[in-house]
Amino acid sequence: MKSSTHRLGDLQLRILQSLWARPDASVADVHSELKPERDLAHTTIATMLRKMEARGLVTHREEGRSFLYRANVAADEVSRSVGNHLVEKLFEGSLSGAVHHLLTTREVSRAELEELEKLIKEAKRRSK
Repeated sequence: MKSSTHRLGDLQLRILQSLWARPDASVADVHSELKPERDLAHTTIATMLRKMEARGLVTHREEGRSFLYRANVAADEVSRSVGNHLVEKLFEGSLSGAVHHLLTTREVSRAELEELEKLIKEAKRRSK
C-alpha cells in the first residue's frame, strides 16, 4: 500500500469503506451495499471503481466474467491523510485549533474527554 495524500469524494470514501469491510467485492456487491443509502445506477459504481483504480485506490482481479475489487489503500492511511489535509487547510496547521473547534461544536461525552486526556499524556511522554 502506498503513502500519499488522498482527496476523496463522499462516494469514493463510502466505496472504500465497503471494500475495507469486504475485500474482493464485485460491482454488484458494492452497489447492493450502497443502494439503501444512495440510489445510484450500477454503472455509476462501475465507473467510479474504474476511476479509483486509475488513481491507485483500488485494484481488481478477474474471476470468470466478473471483476472483483479490493482496496489498495489502508483505512488508517486514508484517515491520516484526510485528517492532515483538514488540519492544514481549515485550521492553518493548528492541531489545537482543530481540537478546539471539535470540542466547542460537538457534544463530547465524559468518556471521550477521558480518552483525549490519555492520548495527550501519551503524546507528552513521546515528545520528551
